[in-house]
Amino acid sequence: MHDLADAKKHCAACQQDLRPIGEESSERYEYIPAQLTVIEDVCKKYACACAVKTATKPSQPIEKSTAGASLLAQVIVAKTAHHLPLHRQEKIFERHGVEISRKTMCGWLAQCADLLKPLYGSLKEVLFQSKVIGTDDTSVKVLDVKLPFARTGRIWPYYGDPDHPVILYDYTATRERAGPEEFLKGYRGYLQADAYSVYDAFFKDPARGLIEVGCWAHARRYFHKALESDQARMGPALLLIAHLYRVEKQARSLAAGERLHLRQLQSRPTLDKLRDYLLEIQVEVLPKSPEGRAVRYTLKNWTALTRYCENGDLEIDNNATERAIRGVAVGRNNWVFFGSDQGVKTAAVLRSFVATCQRAGVDPFGWLKDILSRIAAHPITRLAELVPHNWASAQA
Repeated sequence: MHDLADAKKHCAACQQDLRPIGEESSERYEYIPAQLTVIEDVCKKYACACAVKTATKPSQPIEKSTAGASLLAQVIVAKTAHHLPLHRQEKIFERHGVEISRKTMCGWLAQCADLLKPLYGSLKEVLFQSKVIGTDDTSVKVLDVKLPFARTGRIWPYYGDPDHPVILYDYTATRERAGPEEFLKGYRGYLQADAYSVYDAFFKDPARGLIEVGCWAHARRYFHKALESDQARMGPALLLIAHLYRVEKQARSLAAGERLHLRQLQSRPTLDKLRDYLLEIQVEVLPKSPEGRAVRYTLKNWTALTRYCENGDLEIDNNATERAIRGVAVGRNNWVFFGSDQGVKTAAVLRSFVATCQRAGVDPFGWLKDILSRIAAHPITRLAELVPHNWASAQA
């Protein structure tokens, strides 16, 4: 609050005291640095001739550890949401006057992941209730004591539908089929992915219960890459694909039934026109040329690429899942590699909770602080209450 000095509240011209007529207000932001607080727990002890009794303190996420729930939540969010490697966090804590080694924090992350694994299973149950699951994969470098170089592992995101806002990450040491096959065991429904060959076996077996949905964003990239070498043929194809996306822009705000009707009315004729055009130019392009690969990829996966026109709940592309990979890609530029396979599995579990919180509009720090402080004593039969979107509803 700013006021005039008493001497300035008198007018020299008319010799009258100034009277208040209002005020002007404005706002500005000031930054208050974070603090680390030491909480000392003192447990009173009592005794008589035959017994000794000691008061109990609240349980901690990690027994006999100096890390409280809020500190653990901060380390997890800084590593998995803000992509700060542990050695940088170590320097930040040093500036606060506290020495916490990166090795200690690494141990904390592993113990938190173990503590949250039952809840990870609950998230997976929610994910498997989705009508459609999107998936993709990205590479990460992993150190191996048996090798003189870092080998390549894979992180696979699994993206639930809008009614089940869950994003789960899984890690495999290789890109073989066994990874997604094991993770998706028990799921029945639509699976949206690129045309990676490991998925083919899932869709060929009717008993598996998986239906393939293609991604037009992947198909469009092939045509865009070939545009330089063959603009005359690739240009018309890209224009037709652009029309498909214009229809989706109109359909975005519609209910599933209305979206399906719009697609049948506008997208179907465009798809038929595109297929006829590709069949026409297929004989004119070299099979191994960029334009030949674009035509071959699209025609080979035509059934999967057009499946979104059969159901209003399906999307034209898998871009939402690809955006879920972006966090891993950004982090990869900061922490460069993982120290072991177990380290990647820990990161995948913790990243799953942070990404799911972000998708559900929940503050990851607030969620982790609350969950870590009470999950050890929470009934195993009521874990669904702690899933981010259910937790947010309860908080509201």
